[in-house]
This record gives sequence, C-alpha cells and structure tokens, in this order.
Amino acid sequence: MSSYDAIKDLWEEKRSFTRRGYFGALMSVLLILTLTARLIQLQVVQHDYYRTRADDNRMRLVPVPPVRGLIYDRNGALLAQNLPSFVLQIVPEQVDDLDATLARLRRIVNLSDQDVARFRERLRKTPRYRPVTLRTNLSPEEVARYEVDRYDFPGVTVDASLVRDYPLGAEASHVVGYVGGITDADLARIDADQYQGLDQIGKVGVEKSHEDQLRGLPGTKIIEANAAGRPLRELNYHAGSPGQNLYLTIDARLQHVAEQALGELDGAVVALDPRNGEVLALVSKPGFDPDLFANGVDNATYHALLDDPHRPLYNRALLGIYPPGSTIKPFMAFAGLEEGTLDPDKPVYCPGYLNLPGSSRRYRCWKRSGHGELTLERAIAQSCDVYFYNVALALGIDRIDQALGAFGFGHVTGLDIGGERSGLLPTREWKRRSLHQAWFPGETLNVGIGQGYLTVTPMQLALAVSRIAMRGDGYLPHLVHAIGDPVGGRITEVAPQRLPPITVKDATIWDRVIAGMEQVTQSPRGTAYGIGADAPYAIAGKTGSAQVVGVAQNVGYQGAQRNIELKLRDNALFIAFAPADAPRIAVAVVAEHGAEGALAAAPVARMVMDQYLLGKVLYHAPPASATVLPAPDNDDGDEGGPLPDESPPAQNPNDAPEEPAVPPQ
Repeated sequence: MSSYDAIKDLWEEKRSFTRRGYFGALMSVLLILTLTARLIQLQVVQHDYYRTRADDNRMRLVPVPPVRGLIYDRNGALLAQNLPSFVLQIVPEQVDDLDATLARLRRIVNLSDQDVARFRERLRKTPRYRPVTLRTNLSPEEVARYEVDRYDFPGVTVDASLVRDYPLGAEASHVVGYVGGITDADLARIDADQYQGLDQIGKVGVEKSHEDQLRGLPGTKIIEANAAGRPLRELNYHAGSPGQNLYLTIDARLQHVAEQALGELDGAVVALDPRNGEVLALVSKPGFDPDLFANGVDNATYHALLDDPHRPLYNRALLGIYPPGSTIKPFMAFAGLEEGTLDPDKPVYCPGYLNLPGSSRRYRCWKRSGHGELTLERAIAQSCDVYFYNVALALGIDRIDQALGAFGFGHVTGLDIGGERSGLLPTREWKRRSLHQAWFPGETLNVGIGQGYLTVTPMQLALAVSRIAMRGDGYLPHLVHAIGDPVGGRITEVAPQRLPPITVKDATIWDRVIAGMEQVTQSPRGTAYGIGADAPYAIAGKTGSAQVVGVAQNVGYQGAQRNIELKLRDNALFIAFAPADAPRIAVAVVAEHGAEGALAAAPVARMVMDQYLLGKVLYHAPPASATVLPAPDNDDGDEGGPLPDESPPAQNPNDAPEEPAVPPQ
C-alpha cells in the first residue's frame, strides 16, 4: 500500500461527487426551463408577430401602377397612348453592393450616365423596399442578355410595363403636354399613396391639368419570394382603377393644317367653335417632341431646347403677349358705337396723318397718301389708322378700357389647361402705379390702333372675335369635350359654360361691325380681299400688323420693313370667323415677324377655315417664309401706325419672361 492510499479520504470524495451531480442536474433543469419558456414565448406569446415577420421574408406586397388614361381628339384619333415596354428595376434593400451591381449591369445593358443619375435621384425619394426604375424601353436583345445571367443579379428585375407615347409629336405638344419624373416639388403637393408604383406625373398641358382623371388608382399584389428576393409565385392580386380617357375638342387634322400653313414662320393659331367654346385647334410653333420627356430627356437635349432661339418650349398661344395691331379696330368700332361717340355714316377725312391739338407730331396712317373720306365699314375694310385715332380720342382711355375689358382683354380666358398670361389692358391707374407717370393723349391714339402698352394673347384674340361672331354671346373656351370610363364604357360629356353676354343698347351695332369685317375680305379694297375673293363661304375678318420697333417720321413704312432684319419686322395678325351669317369657326393667327397680316397671317386662317368647313383646303397661298418678305403690288397693305414719342416701343413676345421649364427627369 502506498502512502497516497493511506491518506485518501473516500467519504469526502463521495460527498464532492454528489454535490457536483446535484449542481449539474440543477443547471440542466434551469436550462430546460429557460428553453421551454423561450419556446413558449416564441411559439405562443409572440406567435403572430414572428409569423408576420416570416411571411414578410417570404411574401412581399408590391404596388401595381394603374394604366394611364388615353387622350383622343374629337374624331377619335389618339393623341396620347400607352405602349408596351420592358423596364429594368432594382429593389435597393435586396442588393448588397449597389455600385457593383450597376457596374455589372452596364456590361449587359446599355446604361448611360444620365440613366444612372436619374436612377439615383429616384432612389433618394423611394422607400428601399420598393422597386426603382433604372431604364425603360429595353431592347429584346438586352432583355435576352439579362435573362441569361438574371440569377447573378438578386434584387434586379425586368418587367413588362407601359410607357407614354404621343403619336402627333410636336404638332400637339403644347396642347397634350407630357409626363415626366416625379420631383421633390411634385411630392410636396401630391398624395404619395395615390402614386404607389408610379414614377411619372403630368407636367404640362392636358397631361398636367387633368392628372387626377388620367392617373387612376394603384392596385396591389402579394408575391412569394425566395431568400434572394426572387419572385416565385403570385399569391394574391387586387386590381386598381385605370385612369379615365379624355376626349378633346381638338381636331388633329385641323391642327396639322394650321401647323403646316404657318410655313417657316414661328407663331400661333387658335381656332374656336363660337357656338360652344370648343377649341378646334391650338398651335404654337415651333413645338417639341414630348416623347423625349416621357422617356427621360438627357441634359444635352434639354438644354438645347432651352437655348433654342425659337423657344420651342414656350406656348405662344397662351403665354405669348403681342400688341394686337389693327385687329383691335373692330372692338374700337364697337366701343364708339356703344358709347355714342361714333357716327358710322359720318365721313372722316384721312390725309395720311393726324396732329393732336397743340402738337406738331404727326401720327401717321399706314397709307402715306391717305384714304380720303371714309365711313365706318370702309375704315374697317381698309384699316385706316387716322379714322381710329379719331375714334380713340373721342372715347378716351377710360371708356376704351371698359369696352375692351368686356371682350376679355386684360384677363385670362379661363381655358381648362391653365398656364395663361393675361396680357395688358393699360389704364391710367396701372400707369400711375407701375411707371409713376400720368397718361398721355398720344398713348390713347396708340391703344386705338392696337399698339403701345396694349398686349394680348392669341387665345384672347380668338375668344374676343368669337364674341363678335355670336353678337355678344359666348362660352368659356375649353379643350376637354368628354371623359370616358374605360371599365364601364360610359362617356360623360363636359357641358360648355356660358359667359355673361355683352349687352348693347342697339342690336344694329353688331351689324355695322360685322359688315365692316366682311368688307375686309369681300371688298376689292379690303386688306384681306386676296383670301376672300374666291371663298365659297362669307368670311368676316380683320388684318393687323404690330410693330416690334418704331419707325422714324420721315421713313416710308413698308420700305423700312423690307430693309431690316427678320427679328425686327412686324408681327402679322389676322382674326376671322365664318360663315359670317352663321358662324361655326373663329380663328386668330399670329405669324411672328411676318410683316403684313394680309400676306402672312390671313392665308393661314383661310386654310384652317377651309379644312374645318369643307373638309379640304381649297386656298393654297405660297408658304409664309422667314427669309423672303414678299412685296405688295400696291400701297394698300395693313401696316399699323407709328409710335408717338410718349409711348414705349411695342413689346416683342420673345422678350417676355418664359415660364419656368420642367427639368429633365
């Protein structure tokens, strides 16, 4: 026996082992109880919570963007439609390294720097669990290359979608407008819930003004996905509501004729149905390609549009402000007749100029040799400035303002796409407040022939001449004729809104004004006889030319027009309605720097009226040119009068501030 065995205490060892056994058993029981409690917490107490989390990992709620409503013209021609397209999208929370993913995608899909920049901008404004569009309109080849390697791109999908398309292109760009990316400014004013799944919104034109009808309401779908986020199957689908279809009053064929009739000249054409206020054509030339914005315009193209001297993004029909020139004379005649300051049968002698009492300044007539004695109808037909200088002097600026205001000058017309400017109907108070000056008599003369401070828009001119056509009656101009439900097929027409009538003390006032306007196109000495002589219907019209720069007292006016550069030539205007005895169309034309209303603007109106009334164009004048100015055979053109010393130069609409353009998206 060793010494170790002699001193070993077996009893103590047994007690130590027993204590360890009890401790181990106790710890095991505690661990089992803890595990059991945790299992009860997970499986019973928090069962609903963790089941929801598990379902979230397996199933995803995906917004389904609604189908945007279509836009038609009055005859059913498509002005805005949706075309199928393949869209490349990324769900940010499912991508570990976004930069690396973008770099690898560039090798199989054509991605420009602009595409990536636009994607990052959208990413900043979109929750990370929602897909963000990287590129639209993928080609079939790009889709095929992606499908080969799609399992190498978790969080990246290619889905079939719809993109906006505009069949008429530039011809209806200012009417229909376009859709573009949703900006921070848009997010500040919209309900984000109604734009789930959408990344575009109407920016201008009908697309913007009727966004609520066109957009529709988004739906939802629940999809089952694998651990990489790849969709496996669709579990549930809740359809949203498609956008409503819009039927416009615009006639696409008329729009095309008006655009082509302007030739090389920039300008605007507005045609209305005076019987109900429907806008038959609304042209602003040049236009732009709205598909550029719908598909995401690049910076270079966008800035090229902004820097273009012809300003294609500027809607001249609603925003362009022009001196009306001699087109204001029928309204001045109305004012004189209504106020009793004008005797239509009393001849007024025109020696070619007018002197204000106590002044040597000559306010010239466009015809330097004078018109001789004229009564009202002949004065309108031959556009005698001296006659209407006298009309303006007899009325005074206060009564002129009241009469012109009744026709809508100085106010927006209320067109249902908005974005209008009001022009300027000058008053004594306006000049005192704005320029801190008194009103001068020479400025009243200027207003009497549509020059000086007075400015109008083409839309205002069209509405005003339609009020004459309807003998004081009239309707609010509007572009939307009806709204269609794509699900139920029901079409609801938009009722025209009647304007307060322009009352007169004697109904024959309208007869005298309209008779003078008819002589403009039917009398051999009328300034627009060239377009009315062979017309199969009676036209009541008025030519006009509005100065861009003043002409010295001793310079022949027509000669001056032919010796200055294009941008300084007069703007040519024409207003008309037809048939004169039962009007169905009223037209206003502004041909920028066309020099003479009879030569540059009146033929445009005739072609538009031919197309609408006859279904074809009978009158074919030589296309208006921006480089060659035709010389008249005689001195009977309508040139407008000079600017007196007290009045500022006439305003060129191209100097007007442009409404802020929508940045590229």
